[in-house]
Amino acid sequence: MSASTVIAALLFLITTTVSATDHIVGANRGWNPGINYTLWANNHTFYVGDFISFRYQKFQYNVFQVNESGYDNCTIEGAKGNWSSGKDFILLTKAKRYYFICGTGGCYNGMKVSVLVHPLPPPPAASASAAEHSTKSAAPVPPGSVVVATILAVLASIWSGSGWI
Repeated sequence: MSASTVIAALLFLITTTVSATDHIVGANRGWNPGINYTLWANNHTFYVGDFISFRYQKFQYNVFQVNESGYDNCTIEGAKGNWSSGKDFILLTKAKRYYFICGTGGCYNGMKVSVLVHPLPPPPAASASAAEHSTKSAAPVPPGSVVVATILAVLASIWSGSGWI
């Protein structure tokens, strides 16, 4: 089995086991000057495990993750990450506020977005009758978490070139 087949199967498992959302910045208008990204972000709810993706002309724009000062002043000094593929998918791993800007000058024309990422909501509570019949046991494992951890370990091994596939 080829590595690409394994990766495709793992991605299928991730998308069917965990319901992450891919938030495409600017929707069908993409990452371009003159768009109100604050309004766009305010119409989305971001959770840990979601993706934020940027679509733009590869050699014209880019994306930098910066701190609040970098966002406010359109500076990339001390950037926490940068992307320039034209189709960038960024995993939102923590519940916090993220700041993204264009580092080619587009920030001064509105190409910046700030998103607040929320923790995952708790799983639905078990019914009362199920709780009455349950016995003491170890803490339950959230659905899909073992699968996700396994998939991430496999992807990390492939990414680092361990060569076991």
